[in-house]
Amino acid sequence: MINRRRFLQTATATAALAAQGFSGAALAQQGLKMGIPSPFSFDDLKKRAQDMARSPYAAPQSPSPEVLAQIDYDAHGKIRFKTDLALWANGPSEFPVTFFHLGRFFQKPVRMHVVENGQEREIIYDSDYFDMPADSPARKLPDNSGFAGFRFQEARNGKLDWRKNDWVAFLGASYFRAIGELYQYGLSARGLAVDVAVFGKNEEFPDFTHVYFETPKPGSDTVTIYALLDGPSVAGAYRFVMQRAEAVIMDIDAAVFMRQDVSRLGLAPLTSMYWYSEKSKTTAIDWRPEIHDSDGLAMWTGTGERIWRPLNNPPRIITSAFADENPKGFGLLQRDRNFDHYLDGVYYDRRPSLWIEPQGTWGRGSIQLVEIPTDDEIHDNIVTMWVPADPVRAGQAIELRYRMYWSAEEPYPTPLARVVATRFGNGGQAGTIRPKGVRKFMVEFLGEPLTRLPSGVIPRPVLTASRGEFSNILTEAVPDNVPGHWRTQFDLTVTGTEPVEMRCYLRNESEILSETWLYQYHPAF
Repeated sequence: MINRRRFLQTATATAALAAQGFSGAALAQQGLKMGIPSPFSFDDLKKRAQDMARSPYAAPQSPSPEVLAQIDYDAHGKIRFKTDLALWANGPSEFPVTFFHLGRFFQKPVRMHVVENGQEREIIYDSDYFDMPADSPARKLPDNSGFAGFRFQEARNGKLDWRKNDWVAFLGASYFRAIGELYQYGLSARGLAVDVAVFGKNEEFPDFTHVYFETPKPGSDTVTIYALLDGPSVAGAYRFVMQRAEAVIMDIDAAVFMRQDVSRLGLAPLTSMYWYSEKSKTTAIDWRPEIHDSDGLAMWTGTGERIWRPLNNPPRIITSAFADENPKGFGLLQRDRNFDHYLDGVYYDRRPSLWIEPQGTWGRGSIQLVEIPTDDEIHDNIVTMWVPADPVRAGQAIELRYRMYWSAEEPYPTPLARVVATRFGNGGQAGTIRPKGVRKFMVEFLGEPLTRLPSGVIPRPVLTASRGEFSNILTEAVPDNVPGHWRTQFDLTVTGTEPVEMRCYLRNESEILSETWLYQYHPAF
């Protein structure tokens, strides 16, 4: 209901905003309260972040923490944004925006703003924007409490019902995620990772505290947002240009300013879940054959080498660093697309892969992989990121550009044969007493170079290990009548409990036939 006072306020605000350059289409938001306009530019946002980094950190204040504590998982699930009130529900953007409510698990408010013609205005929170039970504790929150996050809905004129389907979501700290062409959410990304798995230090989770939606031209298939990042050790400004094509493509410009020294600064960080796969599985841990959002880390090094590193669920937190200079790309991928390998209803076979393509010069550093033990699928236990080689100090400024591909496959597939499976079990020969301390590994490769081998020619595996000895090495075509499908098997004999780093690829004389398989084996696990 709009009473006389609300009508007069709205009419006055509309006239003032129109005078500031806001178009009629941008003003025609059904029922959203809008703040006073002020100038906005990405350069100004970067200057603001830089100024913030020169001052002590002040954490965002949660409105009524005692009320938010009552909005538990169940209560939060009953709060739904009214799609009729979505930003741009009637244009000009093809992709309306809906918002997430604050709650027990999302207590830090995010301020949402609309930008047009160099002016921004805040979307003022009101509980009337949401459908919720009459007794919901959310009704006790004060006006302008802020939002927890947002999502872009599918196109208003698309093949899907935009009110029921979304394609990108930002929620919690600086986390965000998108779907690929298989229409399924999975792994996440975030703006920045600070001190992940650093001994003696707690990981820090900077927040996107303000988000600015740039009003697009009608019919555009891209959307642009800006975000202000703030945390105890860092402040930053981000620009996301996101395209809803067959996959979701994001171009990201980031300017990061350090408040404090950071031991491990993770740029372009990705977060995923890996519990187990066909590689190894504890007996009767779960009825499903595999459970993971991603099954490997793919890397395309600055020198051009293509690498596949299967993920682990390790016995303890393990950090692996792959040194590089100006990498061509890296990502967490879901290569196994066979539903029969999962057999559940949450579509792990459709989870998107996420590829990072650096733009410009990234210099020296390492792609780091953090693997954390987990005993369930509810925990994101995998992190990968780019970590600069030089120490990151207070007062330092870092500018970074990269492109993200949320897709079914990596955007630049290798022309070499790919690793399609890693399996291991007891070593030795079937029908004999199996020797202790010996593991048998089976690595499968598939690809066009292996189909071109002359009859009778067997590719040669090139094997190395950080310690231990190989034996019983055998390479053969997989007996499934699939062209170019080969496997290499070998035994590894090793003592002690420290991890073993292994490496394997296939070649024929001077020709490299496959990408490089890297694996970290934990003998006592």
